[in-house]
Amino acid sequence: MHGVNHSLYAEALAPFLADAARMRPAGAEVIDAHTHLGLDEDGRSLNLEQLLGELDDAQARRACVFPLHDPERKPSYSLPNDRVLAWAGESGGRLAPFCRLDPAEDPLKEGERCLAAGARGIKLHPRAQDFRFDGQEMGEIFKLAETASVPILIHAGRGLPPLAEGLVDLALRHPGAVLILAHGAICDQGILTSRLADHPGVLYDISCFFPLDVIELFARVPAERIVFASDPPYGLPATSLYMALRVARQAGLDETATRAVLGETMAALLDGTGLAPVKPVRRGPSVTLSGRLARVYNYASLVGPALFTGVVEQARAMLDMAIAACRDPDPGAVGEALETIGSALSAADALLEEEDGVRAAIDLVFRANVCAATELPDAG
Repeated sequence: MHGVNHSLYAEALAPFLADAARMRPAGAEVIDAHTHLGLDEDGRSLNLEQLLGELDDAQARRACVFPLHDPERKPSYSLPNDRVLAWAGESGGRLAPFCRLDPAEDPLKEGERCLAAGARGIKLHPRAQDFRFDGQEMGEIFKLAETASVPILIHAGRGLPPLAEGLVDLALRHPGAVLILAHGAICDQGILTSRLADHPGVLYDISCFFPLDVIELFARVPAERIVFASDPPYGLPATSLYMALRVARQAGLDETATRAVLGETMAALLDGTGLAPVKPVRRGPSVTLSGRLARVYNYASLVGPALFTGVVEQARAMLDMAIAACRDPDPGAVGEALETIGSALSAADALLEEEDGVRAAIDLVFRANVCAATELPDAG
């Protein structure tokens, strides 16, 4: 991060890194189920060296990778798909390439071409490509995935109209297609997790901005069907790993289940050994938060999205409120957490004064939010 006060950033980051190291099972394999390479028409980009460096920061062994919403995607995402296949080939086996398909542009032909060239899965983005799941071409894509025994990762995050009913009906008609519903399926989490509970191969990735979405996911879905993901270049693997470990601990996962979330479930999927059977959901439906930390979370959760969209003035106003909520002469049992969070938020505020400091500030704010949301064990 050029132009960033690295000592300030490192000092604020240190308690979170130490916390993650304590929680991480020894030797656990980490596989990121959701990463990108190339250029997006929104201006964001990521190259092979950068992605591998980010994976190294999280000590992640492997990742699934697919194209961004590339300006050169027409026709059929062929050029971005070829680039991702080539970059994966240069990664020394660390990247499993998925082909991105547009249902309006001969997806079956492009999917067959890419799978023959080494693609290990399919990516669908109903917001970017503006489609629903009720067309004939969608059935053909799902049938292709069944026949080739490859997963389909589907954007199920923000910016979507209600899509659960069509997606559920299609998934139930194709029980042999393994699906990875991205971003915790927050677009319709309640309906999707309920109606697809008996589907043998639906996974949920945790590339979410708000930790409460992931906490609730663990109340609805067995840990054996939840997988680590971070969504670079929009997220960072090391940052999302901290969330995964904190939420896993709060949910009461043992070491075996935590290992499954971090990488073993995705390893089984990518290596063709078959998904493990599920166990009952570990945590209850309610969340217990310290009132003091809830106030901090209330304000700090608004900071990251505002920074991400460039509304810096609004972000700093909420950041000021979050920092103020950390200043408590009677912190009770959460004094240490308030101190760690307050230091991180104050450092984030200072980093916003620096050139290229926004990314580091977002990282600290996100970790502070995770800490605030997961500090006390769930009493539900």
